[in-house]
Amino acid sequence: MVRSMTAVFCTIVPPHILDKLAQSEDPAVSGPARQTLQRDAYERTHRRLTTVLGAPVTPSAPAAAGTPHRTIYDAQHRTSLPGKKVRGEGDEPGRDATVNRAYAGLGATFDLFLKAYGRDSIDGGGLPLDATVHYDEQYNNAFWNGEQMVFGDGDGEIFLDFTIPIDVIGHELAHGVTQYTANLTYFGQPGALNEHVSDVFGSLIKQYTLGQTAAEADWLIGAGLLAPRVSGVALRSMKAPGTAYDDDVLGKDPQPATMEDYVRTGRDNGGVHINSGIPNHAFHLAATALGGHAWERAGQIWYDVLTGGELTEDALFAEFATLTVSAAKARFGDAGDELRAVAKAWEQVGVRTL
Repeated sequence: MVRSMTAVFCTIVPPHILDKLAQSEDPAVSGPARQTLQRDAYERTHRRLTTVLGAPVTPSAPAAAGTPHRTIYDAQHRTSLPGKKVRGEGDEPGRDATVNRAYAGLGATFDLFLKAYGRDSIDGGGLPLDATVHYDEQYNNAFWNGEQMVFGDGDGEIFLDFTIPIDVIGHELAHGVTQYTANLTYFGQPGALNEHVSDVFGSLIKQYTLGQTAAEADWLIGAGLLAPRVSGVALRSMKAPGTAYDDDVLGKDPQPATMEDYVRTGRDNGGVHINSGIPNHAFHLAATALGGHAWERAGQIWYDVLTGGELTEDALFAEFATLTVSAAKARFGDAGDELRAVAKAWEQVGVRTL
């Protein structure tokens, strides 16, 4: 199957959270949130225009097959990308912890995809990995813009530095993997699957880096990102969607865990960050039922679906679930624990296979 490739602007903090913060009576909370929403709107529009008109081509030094080629830039609290180069591949760590975390996170993402799935960078062809840190003032987000990663420093009131959670870095880079493979439409259920896939691989990158089993993992997305004043542990929980935060200012985590509570909304591109909780929960159930390292069996099945060529760009949950069952059977056999675990997981969250 030959696919067109449409790069979308994907952020880790969903619009509904920023909308809630923007309504706060505390200007230290509402100001950065409003500024972030405005900047995100600009970047989203810029991404659409770039997709239509074509991005300027900047030649990058080729990397040897199977080795990363990382470049970290510093925006110096401005918004011009990529910014000033501050660390290249193989350079020693500097004094800026944010730069060092970004560099390490790009490397961890590269390592998981190469060593677990034989994928050479996010495009499968050794694509150089670029990231910009210290973007804008009090910018409350991190994003993949179709070409590179960008990290804000947070406002210090609600969000801390966006390079702190390695799964945030992995999540955003995984949007690039989806861009180069299934290219899932960023709206409704296919958009929720796009977010789900990024949560899956973001979590797996953290687990891989820490050497954790499925039972040992926290299954949180963005743990360590919320400031001390916030009543919450992360942006999302794959183990228990809807429980990541419950805060007077931030609001309550709206993610459903099953189809019974599926949220129908026109906001957030049809609820892409909200309804991703349903397939997230299914993956957690399958991975923990299988045990061991989640990237080895459950992750392999999900990767097979993402890259296998049968997943359509406008896939609904049922199509994705059906393909995971088929992938489990193809890779591990009809009588394997993998097939049973995957099929049961989707049944538990109320998604019927076709």
